[in-house]
Amino acid sequence: MPIHSAAKTAVLTAAVLLGASGTASALDATPTTGRPAAASAKHTADVRIDESAPVVTRTEILIHAPLHTIWAIQTDVENWPAWQPNVESVRKDTPGSLRPGSAFRWSTEGLDITSTVRQVEPGRRLVWGGPAQGITAVHVWTFTPTRDGVLVHTEESWSGEPVTADREFLQAALDNSLHNWVANLKRQAEAQSAH
Repeated sequence: MPIHSAAKTAVLTAAVLLGASGTASALDATPTTGRPAAASAKHTADVRIDESAPVVTRTEILIHAPLHTIWAIQTDVENWPAWQPNVESVRKDTPGSLRPGSAFRWSTEGLDITSTVRQVEPGRRLVWGGPAQGITAVHVWTFTPTRDGVLVHTEESWSGEPVTADREFLQAALDNSLHNWVANLKRQAEAQSAH
């Protein structure tokens, strides 16, 4: 397979792998809002993206909807195909609430991906990632209530041979993927909260 085709496949795979997060059903835990970002006694160091990766994208969006609505939409992975046009199917492998080690399988643009959750702080932070066709991805989501809504920030890193081989193309693909993801999340959450 030519490098460009391999890179396209790797980008699509990673976009799907990291473009979404969640569980097959909404999390059992309810998001908290009054807690400081530094968090509780159980809190361990936050999982972070690979800052030295050849491809790193960050984006954020202000969503005018309640935090619990945004969190429920983002973590209901089996429902992603209803609001994410490029996600064809999702199946949760791990029963119960999302927690570190939870896995879900999903398909997008003909690619099958398995994502593993690395960190969950309900209503505050969600991290997943894994390898996909030679790309190692880490995807971090944070949710910050503000006076005007909820600021949703996401960042993702891609590393691996396909990324090194076609960094410029894959950077543009990840930029586009995350931009579309947050825009779709905003549209879905604001539509649900308007009812």
